[in-house]
Formats: sequence, C-alpha cells, structure tokens
Amino acid sequence: MSNVAIILLNGLTYSGLLFMCASGLTLIFGLMRVVNMSHGIFYLCGAYIGWVVQHAAKNWFLAILAGGIFVGLLAVVIKVTIFKKVLGNDLQETLLTLGITQVVGDVLLAVFGGMPQSITASRSIARAISVGGIFFYPGTRLFILAMAVLQGGLLWLLIQKTRFGQIVRAGVDDRDMVSALGINIDSVFTIVFLVGGFLAGISGVMGGSYLAFTSGTDMTILTYSLVVVIVGGMGSLGGAALGALLVGMTDSITKSLVPNLSMVIIFGILMMILAFRPNGIFGKER
Repeated sequence: MSNVAIILLNGLTYSGLLFMCASGLTLIFGLMRVVNMSHGIFYLCGAYIGWVVQHAAKNWFLAILAGGIFVGLLAVVIKVTIFKKVLGNDLQETLLTLGITQVVGDVLLAVFGGMPQSITASRSIARAISVGGIFFYPGTRLFILAMAVLQGGLLWLLIQKTRFGQIVRAGVDDRDMVSALGINIDSVFTIVFLVGGFLAGISGVMGGSYLAFTSGTDMTILTYSLVVVIVGGMGSLGGAALGALLVGMTDSITKSLVPNLSMVIIFGILMMILAFRPNGIFGKER
C-alpha cells in the first residue's frame, strides 16, 4: 500500500514541477503563439546558476531567486536582440531557438562538464515528512507541489483579472488594434518573455533539488513541457495544469511498471487526445 502511495505522490509532485516549467512555455508558446524551442535550455541554465549560487552562498532560496532572475534577463536579451528579427515566422523562430539551445548547451557542457549535478535544498524544506504515519516522504517534493499550486493561482489572476492580462490577450488577438490604442505591445510582450524565463529558471533550481541534471536534461524537459502544453490546449493555464497532471502521473506509474515503455505510452496518449481533440483538451480554435 505504501509503495502505491509513493508512486502516486511521485507522479503528483513531478506534475507540479512540469506545470511550473510548462506554465512559462504556455505564456510564450501557447498564449503568444511564439515558437520557443529554447525553453528547455532556460530550465538547465536556471539549474546551473542555482547550483553555483547555492554552493557559494549556501542559501537555497537565494539560489532559486538568482536562477529565476538570470534566466528571465537572458530571455529578455534574446527577445530584444536576435529574436525580434524573426517574430511572426514560425520556421525561423523554430530554427533560431533550436540554434540557441545547441550553442548555450555546448557552453554549459564546456563550463560545467557532463557529470550529473544536484542542488542541496534548505534543511527546513528537505527534511522527510511523515505521511499518515505510514512512510516518510521528501519535503522538497511537497514544497514544489505547493509552489506549483501557488504559482498557478497567481498566473491565473495575472492573466484573467488584471489590466496587463487583458492587454496580453488582446495583443495576441489583434496586435495592430492594441498598438493603435497607444499601448506599447512590444514592451508588454517583452515582460511576458521575462516572466516565462523567470518561471523556467526557478523551476530549474527546484527541479535540480531532487532530480539530477546534466547535458541533455534540457531536451527531456522541453519534450515533456511541449506535451503538457499541447495536450492541455494552447494558451490555457488550466489545460497546462491538467496536461502536467496527466503526463506526470503517467510518467511515474509507467516507470514503476513498464519503464521501457514510458515515453511510448505518454506519446500514445498525446496522439489519442489530438485525434479526438486537435486543439488539446481545453484548447480553442483561433
């Protein structure tokens, strides 16, 4: 019984991590319709920055903040320099962001090497917590799950209940009309890139606190994040949450029962959903 509970908790907490990372991709790829294949390398950059800061300052929360800020600023720099030249062209966006992934990935490999690394969480967070008096479970995973719920609520309020969110949604639907109203839509979209990068960065630090990371981790996270966004529906925050739950639980259960078929089953579910819901579970036609 305890083994089943651990498998389910592993799936639930991994779903929280996937949602934290995929929510940033939902803003950029799902909501703004900007193809960003460098989101996985943003996650890995955040993990390595967090690893450096945690070793230097011995402060896990500072490492989370540093990883988020660094990646958020990196996303803004990329957006306002080379990325703005290709905005609106899906093929060029894809090729450019894949190129960024390759270049930054090789730089990280040269600087940090190819050995798996991990980040040590704060003792107050990492301590094992008794679950029903039956077994103990890592507090880091439960903390990440709680942060994922909090992040989801804050993002929903930002997108649905604030003027900034209204401007973003209106700008996606009719960029020229929003600009005609005197709103600098480019600055608004830059802020969205900042938020998306920040979320990828902090998820990299938190994910690196219980899952080892190394060269290649970025492609795994990118693949899972894309599946989450596409299954849930482009631009739907609730869809991203449901997609993360579906992918995270499937990953945990299949790796416990049939580990060699885990990716096959996940992509099988993706194909089945798209066969009956081409726009995803909560997706809408533009």
